[in-house]
Amino acid sequence: MKRRRYTCGLDAAVDVMGGKWKALILWALQDGAHRFAEVRREVPGISERMLILSLRELQAAGVVHREDHHEVPPKVEYSLTPFGSSLVAAMLPLGEWGERNMAKIEAIPRD
Repeated sequence: MKRRRYTCGLDAAVDVMGGKWKALILWALQDGAHRFAEVRREVPGISERMLILSLRELQAAGVVHREDHHEVPPKVEYSLTPFGSSLVAAMLPLGEWGERNMAKIEAIPRD
């Protein structure tokens, strides 16, 4: 992730969690550590490549921790860092708003 100046706090937050997939990955990890396949099941529609790229970017931002247990078969778990947990805490009200308004949002005509 490149260093840059932000115009406001929302700009900074969106830079870390921007895009559809990263927010959903963070949401999936809020319950604790998950293996790669578990995260993929929790985020329907994401490709393996996109999940790998997104996890790497979240790890580089200090939001996600990758734990390699050096076992055979390989065991790698992903979890939120304290920094990541604080981001998810900030996302909770947005998720609640989405739950309350899901029917209205689903009824919006799309192109």
